[in-house]
Order: sequence, then C-alpha cells, then structure tokens
Amino acid sequence: MNRIPATITAIKAHDGITVISFTAAEQPMRMMALEIDDSLKRGSEVILGVKASNIALAKNPVGLMSISNRLDVTIEHINNGALLSSVKFRLGDTLIESVITLDSSHRMNLQQGDTVVALIKSSELSILEKL
Repeated sequence: MNRIPATITAIKAHDGITVISFTAAEQPMRMMALEIDDSLKRGSEVILGVKASNIALAKNPVGLMSISNRLDVTIEHINNGALLSSVKFRLGDTLIESVITLDSSHRMNLQQGDTVVALIKSSELSILEKL
C-alpha cells in the first residue's frame, strides 16, 4: 500500500457522499467517500493510501478525463518481471509504486527518467490516518 502525506484543502458533502480535496507535494488530489471521520477539517494533515495496482500511468495524455488525480511524476526505477512491471516514482519526498503489465510497460517504452502522469481514480484513495 502506497502512503502519501497530504493536507486537506476542502470537504464537500451531499446525500451521504463526501468529496475531499487535498494537496500532496504541491499537486492537487481528490477522493470520494461514503463516511469520513468527523474530526477531519480543512488543514488536517493525513496519510492517503492507494494500492500499487490502482495507479495507471500515461505518457502525453490529451483531452478530458474523468480521473481526478493526475500527478506529474518522473520514473525513478522500473523492475520488469515475467508478467508485471513495478514502476517507482517520487511525489515530493514520497516514493510511490505502480504495478502495470509488462506488455503496457513495453508498449509505452517506459524508461527511467521519463516524465509520466500517474492516474488515480478518486474512489481508489483512502485516508489511512490523521496526523
């Protein structure tokens, strides 16, 4: 599980659904949830969680997308296995891993030092802890 330090910048709730906005390493992020801790407020420091298999990568994305979390990152390390590739990148001081298929890694010709966009659906984020 990836752990991403973040600060809450906004909380909007309606009909039992809550959308929380964050800043993580100076990049905006957003998550949606059904229930949240009442102690969470704007300015709260939290640790966000996301599974490595829930982070997609894109090179040169164009057009509009429904994915809220589009993080500009640079690949630090790629470990290609028989079927999967572990791609590691930094978001600020935090090392994050994305696991994609080896075919996708080859098709995109991913290399260490490449700038890519890490894509995370808002429903795939969770708050692991409040700091």
